Amino acid sequence: MSPPRYRRPAMLSPERAEMIVGDIDPALRSEVAHTTAAALVRGGRERAQDGELVERLIALVDTEGLDTIAVMWSQSPANTLPGALWRLYLLREWTRRDPRTVAERYHLGLHRAEVAGVVAGVATPPGPEQVQELADAVLSGVFRGDLDVALDRAAAFLRVLATGSAMDADWVEMSDGERATAITRRAGALLDTATELEDAAALWRAGRLD
Repeated sequence: MSPPRYRRPAMLSPERAEMIVGDIDPALRSEVAHTTAAALVRGGRERAQDGELVERLIALVDTEGLDTIAVMWSQSPANTLPGALWRLYLLREWTRRDPRTVAERYHLGLHRAEVAGVVAGVATPPGPEQVQELADAVLSGVFRGDLDVALDRAAAFLRVLATGSAMDADWVEMSDGERATAITRRAGALLDTATELEDAAALWRAGRLD
């Protein structure tokens, strides 16, 4: 049996998640995903005053590796806690792998998606450092604030990026139609993920995100 590919939302990187050797029983995978996500959020919120711990949780991908996180959470539906966390950590990873592109497209979309820009709260003017800081701030909100607010903030950030990506595609199309099509698809995936995060926020408020 060939090793499975763990799903990574298309909006976050041109690369797919690393292929991880071996397979896990789906029921066990789900149990591990839910247990680890709940423990992570609960532990972080119980010790939210421990700045060093929160910083370690924010940088979880840096220390554990994206493939490890993928094993735990990448197969989880978007309307679950592990699925929502997976998307937030991937958002942070994206801002670190390609901060300049993220910042440029965010800047493009900001004036056409002003309300979403206010909710996202990226410092103006948005540059590579600012979008990285936003991703860290969103994850900090998971452990120090209201999880639904963090999810809504990430969703707003993605909606601005989707708008900027669509604008970028319009300009690129004049010289490279194939690349423009890829960017347009990415914009659509951004919007899909934004909606997923908004739905997850609503579930959390209703006490049904687990």
